[in-house]
Amino acid sequence: MKFFSFVFVSLLLFSCVPEKQSADLLVKNARVYTVNEAFDLADAFVVRDGKILEIGIKPELELKYAIAETYDAQGMSIVPGLIDAHAHLYNLGVTKQQVDLTGTQSLEEVLDRVVAFQKEKKTDFILGRGWDQNDWEEQNYPTKTILDSLFPNTPVALTRVDGHALWVNSIVLEQAGITSETIVDGGEVVMENGEPSGILIDSPMALVRNIIPRSDTVYNINALKDAEANCIALGLTTVNDAGLDRSIIELIDSLQQSGAMKLRVYAMVSNTPENLDHYLAQGPYITERLTVRSVKVYGDGALGSRGAALRAPYSDLSGHYGAMITREDSLQVLADRIEAAGFQMNTHAIGDSANVSVLRVYKNALANQQDARWKVEHAQVISPENFEDFSGNIIPSVQPTHATSDMYWAEDRLGTERMSGAYAYKTLLEAAGKLVLGTDFPVEQVNPMYTFYAAVARKDLEQYPEDGFQMQDALTREQTLRGMTQWAAYSNFEENQKGTIETGKVADFVVLDRDIMEIPVDSIPKIKVLATFINGEKVYEVEAEGSLQE
Repeated sequence: MKFFSFVFVSLLLFSCVPEKQSADLLVKNARVYTVNEAFDLADAFVVRDGKILEIGIKPELELKYAIAETYDAQGMSIVPGLIDAHAHLYNLGVTKQQVDLTGTQSLEEVLDRVVAFQKEKKTDFILGRGWDQNDWEEQNYPTKTILDSLFPNTPVALTRVDGHALWVNSIVLEQAGITSETIVDGGEVVMENGEPSGILIDSPMALVRNIIPRSDTVYNINALKDAEANCIALGLTTVNDAGLDRSIIELIDSLQQSGAMKLRVYAMVSNTPENLDHYLAQGPYITERLTVRSVKVYGDGALGSRGAALRAPYSDLSGHYGAMITREDSLQVLADRIEAAGFQMNTHAIGDSANVSVLRVYKNALANQQDARWKVEHAQVISPENFEDFSGNIIPSVQPTHATSDMYWAEDRLGTERMSGAYAYKTLLEAAGKLVLGTDFPVEQVNPMYTFYAAVARKDLEQYPEDGFQMQDALTREQTLRGMTQWAAYSNFEENQKGTIETGKVADFVVLDRDIMEIPVDSIPKIKVLATFINGEKVYEVEAEGSLQE
C-alpha cells in the first residue's frame, strides 16, 4: 500500500510539471550588453527560429526550455550584431581582386606592388586602390610619366584611398578620350605643362570606368563572398553599402535567398538614371536580409584630394574651393523625386559648403515629413550655425577613423577656425539626438574595433596623439556602441528587427574576447571576435590567424 501511494504521488507531481518549450539555442555564461534603452546586462538568452525568445539567467532558462544547442560563452562579453552604417562591401571585394595599395608609405612602394601584381596576374587592364600621397615624403600627386615607363602598352588605373581620385597612364587617357580640352562638371582633369597629368578627380573618373572591361558574374560573386568573409570575421552582421547598381543588388539578393550569403545588407542605390527609374518606380524592396529603400547621392568630393566643397578657399591652396559633384538645384530636383517615391536620401557631404547645400535641400524636401530619417553621409565639416539643422529627421552618419586618419593634414586644408566644426561627433550627437557610425571601408580599415577606439579615444592605432584629437568631440563608450547597433538600426528603419538584444528581435550577436565597456581604452583595438551569429546561426568562429583586412 505504501509503495502504491508513493508511485501515485510521484506520477501526480510529474504530471504537474509544465512541459518544456522547445528552443534552438541557449547562450549562457555571458556578459550580455543588451543595448536596450536602460543598457541592461544579462547572462543568458534563448533563441528560436532565428529570433531572441527570452533573456534571463541560465538556471531558469534551462528549466523552462528544451534546448537543441548550447553556446557557453565562458564569461566572455556579447554585444548585438555590429552594423557598419557606411561602407562599400562590393568595392571591398573588388579590391581583393586587384592590387591592394592600402598602407603604402611611398611612391616606390606603390609601384613595387603594381609591378609584383602584374608579374603574377598578367592582366590586360591593371586596376588597384589604396594609395594616398599624404602618406608619402613627397606629398605631390604622382603623374602618368612613371606609369608610362613601366607599363607603356598596358592600361593602368589606380584609385586613391578615398575613391575620389584616379591615377592613370597615357594609354588609359587615350582610350578614354581625355585630352587637355576635356572638361567635366563636378571634378577636374589635373593638368601639367598644358596636358593631362594622369590624375583625375571625381566626375572625370567616369570616363575611365566606361573603358574598364566588365566583370562577369563569377568575378562579382567572388568579390562579394570575399568581402562577406572579412566582415563577419570582424563582427559585422549588417553592412550599409553606400552605392550599388541594380545588377549587384540583385546578385546579393540571389546569394542571400539561396543561403550562399548570410550577411545582411542595407543597399543604397547608386544615383544613376537606370537605377532610379527602376527602384523609385518599384518602391522599397525588403527581404529578411536585404533592404533597398535608399539612394546614395554625392554632394561633393573628398578633403584629402581637395575635392570637398568649402565656403572659403582651401588654406593650403589659394583660390581653390573644391567642387560640388551635384549642384544644389539638381540636388533639390532629385530630393523631391526621392521623397515622392517614399525612399530615403543619403548624401555624401564633406565640406562646409556641401553640407549647407544638402541641409537646405533636405529641409525643403522634408517640410511635411516628420520621420524621413534622411542621412548626411560624413557630415565632416560643419559651420557652427548649421549644427542645429540636424535632427531625428536629418541624421548625421559619420566614420570616426576618418578623424584619426585626417588629423595629420586636415588643419592644413581647413585652417584653425574651421577645425572647430570638423569631425565634431559629440556636437552632432547633441544636435540630432542620434549618431550613426561606420568605417567607409575600403577607404578605411574594416575592423569595427578601430571605429570604436577612434570614437572614444580619438587616437590612431599608434595611440597618437597621447591626449586624443579634439577630445571635446569624443563619444562615450555607451554612445559609441549605440551608434554601431541601436542607432544604426534606427537610421535604417530596422530598430524593431535588430540593433539590440531584446525579445522578438533577430538573434544577431557577437562574442568578444574582452569586455569592450570595461577594459583600458588603449586595449580596445586589440579586441578579437570569437564568434559571430546571424539569425542564431554561428557564421564565424575564431580559428588560426587568417589574412583579414583589419
